[in-house]
Amino acid sequence: MKNRKTDSTNLENKKATFFLVGLVVALLGIWIAFEWRTYERALMDLGQLDMEIEDEIIPITQRQNQPPPPPPPAPPEVIQIVENEMEIEEVDFKSTETDQDEEIEFVEKVEEETDEIFNFAVVENKPVYPGCEKFATEEERFNCFNQSIMTHISKNFKFPEMARQMGIQGRVFVNFVIEKDGSISNVTVARSVDPLLDDEAVRVVKKLPKFQPAKQRGKSVRMQYTVPINAKLQ
Repeated sequence: MKNRKTDSTNLENKKATFFLVGLVVALLGIWIAFEWRTYERALMDLGQLDMEIEDEIIPITQRQNQPPPPPPPAPPEVIQIVENEMEIEEVDFKSTETDQDEEIEFVEKVEEETDEIFNFAVVENKPVYPGCEKFATEEERFNCFNQSIMTHISKNFKFPEMARQMGIQGRVFVNFVIEKDGSISNVTVARSVDPLLDDEAVRVVKKLPKFQPAKQRGKSVRMQYTVPINAKLQ
């Protein structure tokens, strides 16, 4: 039998195309079916909340004005009755008028001697070192006093051998008192360096000669003085 259809109208040539189109449509319909979601459109009941709110009642307080406490009673006055039995002695007044012929006796006031120790800066006349009497002024005699003490110390001070070996040196300050008779007393160390140097400094000061004592208002007084002794290794 002769085929009368042309190639353009022959559906057998488009069979593969139709198969692919149908397969795609089927797969699309399956995917839509799986992805399709439906929801119930009913309202959900969330329940009811039963809550009773009680009004808080605040009590009203009234401040009562209390009267202040009464003041304490005043102490009773003590009245002391004194009997008027005082005896008044009679005093005889003597006349103090003097006659021209009456002799008047003058009583000389005797100043009591005191052991007060004066500072060298306040005494009127400072002590004099033996041999410094030749100077005329007070300042020159006091300069000679200081220089003579330093000369005495430099000649008589013997540096302790133990202190020399140990390298001990320094300045020792020694206090002493010049008594009313010019002698030396109360020799003490005012500022110490080492017992070795302190003992030697005290020994040298105790060997000072007898001075002419300091004077206050023309009378001999005790005077305190401090001398520095510089014990230095050479």
